Amino acid sequence: MQSRAIRRCIQIVVCALLLAPSAAVFGGARFLVTAGVMAQAATPAAVADYRRKLRAYQEARAAFEEEAGVYWNAIADKRRVRNAKRRNHEPVTLDDYVLTQPPLYDGPGRPVNPEPEEEHPPRQRKYIPVVADLLKAAAEQFRFVPQRPRTEADFKRAYARVARSCGLTKEQAVRVYSFETGGNGNHDMQSGLSASRPGSRAISTAIGYNQLLTTNSVELLAEQGHDILRALGEKASRLSGSQRAAMERKIAVVKRMVVYTRSVPDTWSAHEKLADTPKGWAIHSLVLDIDVGPLLQAHKLLTSIIFARSKGYMRPLTAAELEMMNLTGDGTGLDMVTMPQALRERVPTSNFFQRRGYERNPVAIRNNTVAKLLAVTDVRMDSNSAKPGARELAAAF
Repeated sequence: MQSRAIRRCIQIVVCALLLAPSAAVFGGARFLVTAGVMAQAATPAAVADYRRKLRAYQEARAAFEEEAGVYWNAIADKRRVRNAKRRNHEPVTLDDYVLTQPPLYDGPGRPVNPEPEEEHPPRQRKYIPVVADLLKAAAEQFRFVPQRPRTEADFKRAYARVARSCGLTKEQAVRVYSFETGGNGNHDMQSGLSASRPGSRAISTAIGYNQLLTTNSVELLAEQGHDILRALGEKASRLSGSQRAAMERKIAVVKRMVVYTRSVPDTWSAHEKLADTPKGWAIHSLVLDIDVGPLLQAHKLLTSIIFARSKGYMRPLTAAELEMMNLTGDGTGLDMVTMPQALRERVPTSNFFQRRGYERNPVAIRNNTVAKLLAVTDVRMDSNSAKPGARELAAAF
């Protein structure tokens, strides 16, 4: 009886389509296929099978979430213990890490409902500003236009001069650049965007040789603004005429930006909120400026070196170790850097991530110990250092 009703419904639709204009036929044909498939799929048996599979999925997922919750709570607890030990200058041992790998869901997937479900509008993605937005904000908020380099080689030479003066080695600067940009990045390269991939879109605000986020630019200006202004002042003193006047105007703008970055508490969360404003976007435009951009890029790495020294770690950081601090944050990165090799071989990378970040990081999942993660970082640096952009930066030193 049910199959006859379905066939009769289809016959009626076919007759209607035969009498309809051609444009409507194609649209109606799609409806016919959809209606026919849905009608056949949404049988009582199909619905019962779906509900059975849904219960199995929900049970499996609930069991996994319980197991994962216990694991990631243990990760957080161990991290608090390590932080407390470091504050008290106590040694951190193997027992202060979770030594098992995190659970990964391998149960059944969520089944497809054969019955029509209420449609929900797609979630709106948060807009990520690109270079054009930063330039517009700089002009509107501070009447500032970053001085772009004539060539990429000019920016590389400026960055190399600043890096050397900060105490960064050629190996550190070039290999971190190679890792962050793939060995061919420009000073205005933004994460996710590529000229070789038409239609690509930004996936973050990270820009430049060391891929600084808007929050990095705000934080660096708030914390290192005095050093940056001093370097700009020294450069101005060597100039004359219109060039000196232009530099003094730039310094005046940077001073106003520094004041703004210090209008909030010196915390990452406060800087993050400030960075997500038109004035924050304007500040991030400094990474494009040939005078200020190299200072910001170099200071991003320098702050990690200074942090390590302030914690008593005086050995020179390898490029891979410096990248761990650049990538994960100074505190978390130093946790890996100060670990003896024997511990690196045993401690899972999950100890240094939040759950959400780890589960979205296939590199950390595949290279699931500290030793493996550092090794794959070195391998990628080795490969990318042979590319033209990395060779050009190396030559600038």
